[in-house]
Amino acid sequence: MPSLSPRRSWRDALAVYLRAPVITMLFLGFSAGLPFLLVFSTLSAWLRSDGVEVAAIGFFAWIGMLYSIKFFWAPVVDRLSLPWLTPLLGQRRSWMLLAQAMIAAGLIGLSSLEPQGHLTVVAAFALLVAFGSATQDIAIDAFRIESAAEDVQAAMASTYIIGYRGGLIAAGAGALYIASLVSWQAAYLAMAALVSVGMLTVLLRPEPKRSSLSVQLIHEPRVRAFLRATRGRQRWTRRLGAWAIGAVVCPFTDFFARHGLKALWLLVFVGVFRISDLAMASMANPLYIDLGFSLATIANVTNVFGIAMSIGGGILGGLLVVRYGIGPILVLGAVAAALTNLLFASLALAGESLPMLVATITADNLANGLASAVFIAFLSSLTSRAYTATQYALFSSLMTLPGKFLSGFGGMVVAAQGYPTFFVAASALGLPAILLALWIHRRSAVLT
Repeated sequence: MPSLSPRRSWRDALAVYLRAPVITMLFLGFSAGLPFLLVFSTLSAWLRSDGVEVAAIGFFAWIGMLYSIKFFWAPVVDRLSLPWLTPLLGQRRSWMLLAQAMIAAGLIGLSSLEPQGHLTVVAAFALLVAFGSATQDIAIDAFRIESAAEDVQAAMASTYIIGYRGGLIAAGAGALYIASLVSWQAAYLAMAALVSVGMLTVLLRPEPKRSSLSVQLIHEPRVRAFLRATRGRQRWTRRLGAWAIGAVVCPFTDFFARHGLKALWLLVFVGVFRISDLAMASMANPLYIDLGFSLATIANVTNVFGIAMSIGGGILGGLLVVRYGIGPILVLGAVAAALTNLLFASLALAGESLPMLVATITADNLANGLASAVFIAFLSSLTSRAYTATQYALFSSLMTLPGKFLSGFGGMVVAAQGYPTFFVAASALGLPAILLALWIHRRSAVLT
């Protein structure tokens, strides 16, 4: 049983938010949130405004799959030293700075293009931005965990989320405002300049202390057994084998040992829970543009107002989990995420109706905020304290991969069947998540 933190006064609790590591995460959160929409919904709005066909726009959603497979190169970011940069800045800061340089270079490249007739080059620069962004996420997560004690992690997560939402607003509403007043090229150039927020933060903050690789691995029982069995072999083969067992094998065996056959169904649930809202996301902005909404209206309603609603949904989800537990709110989140997609079908039929747009965005963002909050709590309940970073990274990657893959076909469905049919189909994709959420709720032992 984990030890309980000592009770603090309200003054002491609030003082945590004045600590330097906590404030740091506000700016690193902004840096993490900034590139996400610039290769997803904001980019789709630019492409559609420039006359690119919706079928082609749909395939650009696959760029977001880089975020879903980042665990493949996470061990490299974790262990590989960068020439010159790592001795100067340290392991975490050097990788963050390199990732931010990739993001800025990709955004500057995009700002120099006209998408129509240059889709291959646009895709290449967008891939560079997404790869840099996913790499930055890996480094920031490690930096956050290593920068402060466990009792400060919740406060750091809170400021990180606030900063991340600020980055989303800048990349969503901010980019759309600039595009409507000046040009899309100016918008992306301005976003490239905002990458400097994260770069300055990296240069100003110190590198966190961390244990050496040998110290971390020697605590793994399977690693110790491997080292005993391979005495006398070459040193580099033993080190490589020990690293592979500790980083890859142990997290998987631990998860299946704790959950048995239920582990497979739990993994399926992780993969399908957000499939409904992720599958439809690539076609949302093209829908607004095709209905005739201006870029300023889209920015105001879907980005500024929408993000505020998602924050409200997250707060509501957290309160409901505390009051009723994870199980029933997991079911509520799955149902709400699927049903709100039907509102997009209604919007497509209603046409350019601002009240309908506001109602759709309100319900969708409240539902997604609530579902995200309860799902984070659910994933945390599945994660072993011994392998927190690796298991959570795998869960979060699996959570987004199926939906983003299907999202790439969204443009083809819209082109063939129209927007209403597409959003109804996206809503139906949420049915497996609802059924599995009911199963998990009834077998609440898996959440303990």
